[in-house]
Amino acid sequence: MSEPTHRKLILGSTSPYRRELLARLRIPFEVAAPDVDETAQASETPKQLACRLAMAKARAVATQFPACVVIGSDQVAELDGQALGKPGNHARATAQLQQMRGKTVIFQTAVAVVCLETGFAQMDLAQVKVKFRALSDAEIEAYLQAETPYDCAGSAKSEGLGIALLESIDNDDPTALVGLPLIRTCRMIQAAGVKVL
Repeated sequence: MSEPTHRKLILGSTSPYRRELLARLRIPFEVAAPDVDETAQASETPKQLACRLAMAKARAVATQFPACVVIGSDQVAELDGQALGKPGNHARATAQLQQMRGKTVIFQTAVAVVCLETGFAQMDLAQVKVKFRALSDAEIEAYLQAETPYDCAGSAKSEGLGIALLESIDNDDPTALVGLPLIRTCRMIQAAGVKVL
């Protein structure tokens, strides 16, 4: 493990949710958009997709900033072995929530940390099991009108009103469901040479 230094930290993500989470650590960081095709490959599981994309995002940004420590992350919601993407609009969000009611959805949240100059590359995965309540159509509609979570995997923001949709959350890293598992992120950026405390 390298000694913590003052290497610049970059979040390779355009997600406002990940930016807010990383800001909790009170470490200066910059944001850069990764140019990565997020299309799933043939026979790729949701878990494999999240892991591949997290590393691809970190590496894509690291090629532009080889001396920096770069964080890449991706989240894929999984229902019955199938990936649920970001709904993008009201109709698809309604269909997703109707499909998920009364069921357990696994949010596969992967995070990768890369520093090309030092050869550092690590990746970890946080799995969050979320049990949805047996929601009525009226509850789903009321939620979507209130929060419009069309840019969120699985159509729900647990950090907001979306918590009312849920029966339980089972995880070992409470920030993972929002999109960036900070416990794992802290461990990896420290190993990569970023001083957290």
